Amino acid sequence: MDRRRPTRPSRRRALAGIGALVCASALLTACSGDDGGKPTLNWYINPDGQETLTALAEECSTDEYDIAIQLLPTSATDQRTQLARRLAAEDSSTDLMSLDPVFVPEFANAGWLAPFEGDLADEVLDDDVLQGAAETVEWEDEIFAAPQWANTQVLWFRKSLAEAAGLDMSGPVTWDQVIDAAASEGGTVGVQANRYEAYVVWINAMIQGAGGSIVEDTEAGRDAKVTIDSEAGKEAAAVIEKLADSGATQPDFTTSNEGTSLGRMFPAEGPGQFMTNWTFVYKNYEGTVGGTGGPADEEEFEDLGWARYPRTVEGEESKPPIGGIDIGVGAFSENLEHAQEAAVCVSSPEAQTQLAVNDGLMPSRGSVYDSPELQEAYPADLLDLFRESIDSGGPRPKSAYYSQISSAVQSRWHSPNSVDPDSTPQESAEFLRAVLDGEALL
Repeated sequence: MDRRRPTRPSRRRALAGIGALVCASALLTACSGDDGGKPTLNWYINPDGQETLTALAEECSTDEYDIAIQLLPTSATDQRTQLARRLAAEDSSTDLMSLDPVFVPEFANAGWLAPFEGDLADEVLDDDVLQGAAETVEWEDEIFAAPQWANTQVLWFRKSLAEAAGLDMSGPVTWDQVIDAAASEGGTVGVQANRYEAYVVWINAMIQGAGGSIVEDTEAGRDAKVTIDSEAGKEAAAVIEKLADSGATQPDFTTSNEGTSLGRMFPAEGPGQFMTNWTFVYKNYEGTVGGTGGPADEEEFEDLGWARYPRTVEGEESKPPIGGIDIGVGAFSENLEHAQEAAVCVSSPEAQTQLAVNDGLMPSRGSVYDSPELQEAYPADLLDLFRESIDSGGPRPKSAYYSQISSAVQSRWHSPNSVDPDSTPQESAEFLRAVLDGEALL
C-alpha cells in the first residue's frame, strides 16, 4: 500500500529552548508529550552535529507531532547494538533513527525498517541524490531510508610538505607516492588503523581501488562469495605493510582513529602530514586557527591542501569511502506516517545545508553544493572534490551480515604492524568463510 504524503502542517522555527527537546531517558518508553495527547516522535541520533540536529527536530515538529532527540553512543558498533536491541524487541517508541549506511541492509532484512513507498519514495530518492549516497538506502528494490548527509574521505596534506618532497598534487597520486613523500621529509601519514569500523573502511577502499572487493554476491546472505583473498586484497595489504615499515607512521598507528589522526597536521615542530580523513576536517581546522592542535595562524591554515583519495595501484581510479547518515523509520512505530513525513523534513535540502555549513557534514544532494550558503562556507574546489568523491566512491559491502563481515576482517587484519600480503588476505578469507558458515565465532 502506498503511504501518500499528507499536507504538511506549518513548521515551528527553532528560536529558543532547543535543549528542552532532548530527553535524557535511555529507556524503551517514549518521551511524554505536554500537549494533551499530541504524539512525540523519538529520533535517535549519533553525536555528530547535535546542536543542528536538535534545531532541525524543532523546525520539523508540527501541529500534529513533536520530535524529541535521543542520543546514541559515540561508536558505530555501540549505536548498532542499542538500536538492534530496541528493534528486535519491537519497540514502538523507536520512531526515527540516524543510521550508518551499513546498518540499512541488516535492519531492512530483519524487517525492522518501514519502507518508503509511493510519493514519499520519489521524494526521498530522486535524481538529485548523489549516486554513492543513493546506493546506501536501497535493499531488494525498496527504499528503506532517507539520505540525510553523505560522507567521504579525501587526502588532506600540508602543501609545503608535498612541495618539499617533490610530489605533484595537481593530479592523482598513489599510496606508495604519499608514503614515500612523507618519509623522505620526516613527515607522517595519518590513517585510522585501530581495531574498529574505520579500519575496515580503509581496507575496503584500497581493495576496491585495486578493482576487487571483500565479498561478492551479497544478496546470497551467508552464502556470499568471499573474495578478499585476491590480487586486490594483496595490493591493499602491501600498502599497509609499506606504511608500517616506512618510518612515516604516527606514534599511535595501531590505535589511531579519526580524531587522533588530526594532531600531526600542524605540529609545533616538523613538516606536518598527509592524512586520509572525512569531510569534517576542513571545518575542524578552520575553527581551531590559533588554538591548541590547529593552525598557528591564517597563513598556516592556507598551507592545508586536499586531493582525491589515493590510488591503490597506478592507473586504477581510487574508490573513496562512502559514509554519512541515512534516516530510517522503525517498522513498529505507533506513528508511522508522521515519522516518515518527519524523516523527509530532517533530510530536506534546507536541513542538509545547515548540517554542512554548521558541522562539516556534507550534503547527499548535488544541488545543495551549488547553494550560496555552501559556496560561501567552503572553497569551490573542495566542494567539487567532495561531490565528485561521493558520486564516484565505493560503499562497504551491502549485506545483511555486514557486522560479521566487518568484525571478521578486523580480527585478522589487526594489528596493522603484522599485515602480510602473502598471508593476511588468505587467512582473513578462510576465517570470514568460517564465520558466515557458522563454523567459527567472532
